[in-house]
Amino acid sequence: MKELSSDLPKEPKRENVHKMFDRIADRYDLLNRLLSFRQDVAWRNKVVSLLPKKENLSVLDLATGTGDLLLSMAEKSENLTSGVGLDMSAGMLKYAVIKAKEQKNRKQLSFIRGDAVHIPFAKNSFDVVSIAFGIRNVVDVQQSLREMHRILNKDGKALILEFSLPQNKIVKVGYLFYFRYILPIVGGLISGDSYAYTYLNKTVETFPYGKDFCDLMEKAGFSTVSEHRLTFGIATIYEGVKN
Repeated sequence: MKELSSDLPKEPKRENVHKMFDRIADRYDLLNRLLSFRQDVAWRNKVVSLLPKKENLSVLDLATGTGDLLLSMAEKSENLTSGVGLDMSAGMLKYAVIKAKEQKNRKQLSFIRGDAVHIPFAKNSFDVVSIAFGIRNVVDVQQSLREMHRILNKDGKALILEFSLPQNKIVKVGYLFYFRYILPIVGGLISGDSYAYTYLNKTVETFPYGKDFCDLMEKAGFSTVSEHRLTFGIATIYEGVKN
């Protein structure tokens, strides 16, 4: 069997990527569950478990998409009292609002259109800032991390869930084969947008992960930075604190 090439694909442009998400918004949740074999649900639950234990938590969820992470936090955390979901894609936010109404929880949640590189809130505004599978889509990662640090209260926490690459060579070969050849076909057929799921594997393979991403968080001002690898390392939660 010919060894799968480990050569990185050409890094795609991130400008106006929200328009791509507008196009696939109606199938986004279905494809997340299908293509991850529902592991995305378990990964988000792990993020919820890492929320600070303090009372009256306020959360800003960046690149919130259809609101999955923020809604999971609101449902499962007794300490969370208010949350804002921010995203550039109006199409995705439409579904987030619908899902929030269906959940009927008593938490104060709102969804607004905005850019994770230029967060429209004053400094020291939130106890937690989160982002799930969105940091690799911003046009300026370092600036976005600095913005996350700015809007957090003292001792506030950043929780960043993102795809990564497995360290185990056998697992990595299988993962790359799935990501490069299976996922784009299935995602393209169901979403009707083949580019969106080709873009996915290219951004994952070219994005820094592990220690490299932890270094970016520390450069942005975060301390006590740590990583939690999930499911053989195909996803990672990065955790950092603002002192």
